[in-house]
Amino acid sequence: MGKVKASDIMMEVMESWNIERVYGLPGDSVDTTVDALRKKKDEIEFIQVRHEEVASLAAASEAKLTGNIGVCLSIGGPGAIHLLNGLYDAKMDHVPVLAIVGQVSSSLVNSNFFQEVDTTEMFQDVAVFNKMVQSADSLPRLLDEGIRTAINQRGVAVLTIPDDLPAKMIPNTYKNVTGKENIFRTPAIEKQDIEKVIQLLQEAKHPIVLSGVGAKNSGKELKAFIEKNHLPIIQTMPSKGTIADNHPNSLGNVGKLGTKPAYEAMKEADLILLLGTNYPYVDYLPNKGCRGIQVDINPDVMGTRFPLDIAIEADVKDFLEAILSYGEVYKNDRFLLACQQTMSHWNNWMEEERSRKGEFIHPAFLMDSIEKIAKKDTIFSIDVGTSTSWGARFLRVQPTQSYLISAWLGTMGCALPGALAAKLNYPERQTISIAGDGAFSMVMQDFVTAVKYKLPFVQFVLNNQKLAFIEYEQQSAGQLNYEIDLHDIDYAKVAEACGGVGYTVRTPEELEKLLPTLKEVTIPTLVNVYVADDAPLPGKIVWDEAKGYGKFSVESIVQEHKMPTLPPLKEIIRQFF
Repeated sequence: MGKVKASDIMMEVMESWNIERVYGLPGDSVDTTVDALRKKKDEIEFIQVRHEEVASLAAASEAKLTGNIGVCLSIGGPGAIHLLNGLYDAKMDHVPVLAIVGQVSSSLVNSNFFQEVDTTEMFQDVAVFNKMVQSADSLPRLLDEGIRTAINQRGVAVLTIPDDLPAKMIPNTYKNVTGKENIFRTPAIEKQDIEKVIQLLQEAKHPIVLSGVGAKNSGKELKAFIEKNHLPIIQTMPSKGTIADNHPNSLGNVGKLGTKPAYEAMKEADLILLLGTNYPYVDYLPNKGCRGIQVDINPDVMGTRFPLDIAIEADVKDFLEAILSYGEVYKNDRFLLACQQTMSHWNNWMEEERSRKGEFIHPAFLMDSIEKIAKKDTIFSIDVGTSTSWGARFLRVQPTQSYLISAWLGTMGCALPGALAAKLNYPERQTISIAGDGAFSMVMQDFVTAVKYKLPFVQFVLNNQKLAFIEYEQQSAGQLNYEIDLHDIDYAKVAEACGGVGYTVRTPEELEKLLPTLKEVTIPTLVNVYVADDAPLPGKIVWDEAKGYGKFSVESIVQEHKMPTLPPLKEIIRQFF
């Protein structure tokens, strides 16, 4: 049997798993791996970023969008450290990502050599698979095992490779078994479990559905289920758009960024169906006494947030297909009608907000404008901060669109890497990225990556020269604002300096005039939008938040001798009562 370089078999393993691209930066401790990628550049695309954090965030975004494993690469030491943020995003949002990490040559390991970091120890918490290659012969097997584990456990695999090992010659004997169908099968659904669910549904007066990421691949079945059985539905933020936001049964999202009707319906519910979600904010779930049904492919999450009467380990799509075969099982539409009435009032209020015009561009008006240029297949990549709030409330996402966020880690700077991944994977789809000035400035150097790879998308920067979400967090905690102001940057000039197009708009009229240009862009385009400083209030203000705002007001008067700027009383009353 002939011998080949271990790095060449590495590439064969990656090809067999249909890995199409790797995000990263070349460097000394990954040189042999990068050279192997060079030889396979027609099969596996290497996307050179300007910061390793962008590489791992883009890999995580690719996994979220496609369902396939995302891959990033970096040198050991400082490059590996930079990967951590994106890898934690993948871990916490439960998507498969492979990180290929360099290391000093095997003869120098544990010698305190230049840039030597114990990466195995460093990645221990973030990874479901975390090993350092000890011999060239084991490299293909460990790579295959890492990919399989990441996909199977929907997490991060880290493979640390001393740089001398991929160049060594090994026998070309390794055969791997690839494909999700070979490594992961969901359990069959028992008929008696479906019948128990039907019984609980028929006994309920106020049933409600809370769907999550686990239901994203079953939008058609979910829509049929809620319509046939007259059920109101609430969607978690990362699953936004599985059911159209303007569907008659939709109550939007729940939580601080959700709607008041969703909060109130939750508190009235006597049965909740948790479909593909382990929603963490238990204070927004139903009160005690409400019965619970949870369907998830991960049995570890069953009942961790809410006491259950029935737990079904299954794919949500399989569950919905099974229950739909029974036809209409819940005929009472009174609770749905009541929810729809409260939702109509909420929607009327939201329409008022969307049409707000003034001296400055209100964020709600901006989101309405963005929605007007969005196509039926748009991918929205939304950053963390007030962008999250305004997008959640005012972008009415459709099932044919995609909505990409950093859900559980909530890391600033995620939108631009998400847009890169979106256009690389779906070049024919419109991509719109939305970030605040604080978040965008963390990763803005990689706007040039979009230019380099000719990725035409629109990047909106909500510019209010402050960390606005932190401002409101401090206020709601009863604290005085401190160090939240940002020095202004001309982001349009940043885009131009990178080789893209940059616009600056300051008034609603300027924005409206620009919109037709933004619907079809051929090169990376940035819009620096000076927005009004307005508070994205929670859909329902709970008592602790109200006390916090009261304390903040008193502290402002006592310590700073001035009345604080708070949202209009009308808005506070609407969301508190």
